[in-house]
Amino acid sequence: MPYGAPDPYTQWVVEQERIRRRRRTRRAVAAGTGVVLVAAITAGAVLYADGGGDGGAAASSSAAPSTTAPSPAVPSVAVSLPTDAPSALPSLLSRPIIRPEQAFPAKSVRLSDGSRYERVDLATTADCARGMSPELAALIAQGQGCERLTAALFTDADRRSQVTVTVLSFRRVEDASSVFAMASMDPVTYQVVSLDPPPEAGLPTVPPGSAGVFRRLMTVRSVVFANGQWGDGSEQDEAAITEQTEDLLQYADDNVVAYEDPDSV
Repeated sequence: MPYGAPDPYTQWVVEQERIRRRRRTRRAVAAGTGVVLVAAITAGAVLYADGGGDGGAAASSSAAPSTTAPSPAVPSVAVSLPTDAPSALPSLLSRPIIRPEQAFPAKSVRLSDGSRYERVDLATTADCARGMSPELAALIAQGQGCERLTAALFTDADRRSQVTVTVLSFRRVEDASSVFAMASMDPVTYQVVSLDPPPEAGLPTVPPGSAGVFRRLMTVRSVVFANGQWGDGSEQDEAAITEQTEDLLQYADDNVVAYEDPDSV
């Protein structure tokens, strides 16, 4: 792929053992002897604020790209499976795409550290381009496409935060890998839409240009994104909103991995 970057799928395979050890430590259970297909956390996530024109903020659902807009120019990305790809991969890819209720099974979520979150919105579509930036849609169009986009909006117990977690599921691992790689290198350009809270949630709409945190993980055939912001647009408490974003990302990623590769959990 361009810019001299290494093959993202190869990076993923190399990191599998490290991620397996991290998961084993977090869950305090013994890992199996089979190949584990799990997500790799990137180091490219950023906290940013729109400084008044040329910056970017997490896109809101009201700013979804028009279907009639011309496709933006994006780098040509080609990812191939290595010859030593896990033998279990074809059978894993034959499973149906994860459903919304499997990715986000509960409205009230309590994580292992005791923190609580409420799911205030859930949306899903097979027209994935409606829920992402034009650049990301154009990148996906280079491959065989996205099968389903499912997004959930969470808020914390104080109803201060707004974290959108989105699952993009693909027909091919190669397409998921290219999306994961480009979003890791440029999370502002290759981003998914953040949901605006529905009126019945009683939450404010995050002001345009507010600071946000982007994180992402890759599973067998999906890329899980998390966009976190304070509802009032505050740029304070960066560590707190980062922790909430990462925790909810891990919660959703665990659900997706448990479905896509049940032998790994």
